[in-house]
Amino acid sequence: MKRPVRREELVVDAETSLRMAGIRQKDTSAEQIVREILRRLGHSYRVSNRDLPGSPDAANRSRRWAVFVHGCFWHSHTRCPRATVPKRNRRFWAEKFEANRKRDAHAIAALRRLGYRVVVIWECEAEKRAASVTRRLDSKLETSTLRATRSGSRSPARAAGS
Repeated sequence: MKRPVRREELVVDAETSLRMAGIRQKDTSAEQIVREILRRLGHSYRVSNRDLPGSPDAANRSRRWAVFVHGCFWHSHTRCPRATVPKRNRRFWAEKFEANRKRDAHAIAALRRLGYRVVVIWECEAEKRAASVTRRLDSKLETSTLRATRSGSRSPARAAGS
């Protein structure tokens, strides 16, 4: 029988444990901002997407799009001041962040293979540049086509086919 590989001991004090326990894992302020933007743009979506690769934070299966709202710290947002590596247990954190980045890339690739358009919104973007996020979601999710279809006018594809 193989012995498990021993990892160096993690140093965790009560203060760190309490601080980490207070970090939300779902319904973060950034996710709520992105959901509000999606609603204002007229999109319907689901937030329970555990059956899709990577469990996107918002997805519309019929229109084949998915949105991830990544926390800058947990997903190592490049050149973002929130994406620091803790001084204690540096090796552990570096490995964890690398694994998170690889898992994110695999999930995005898997969704694209399924025909989904994927948009990644960073926590700092959502909280500081909502107008920019709105423009990006509007262009990536083709809101103008959605509005024309919902307002009763015929989309160009449907009009050409009749």
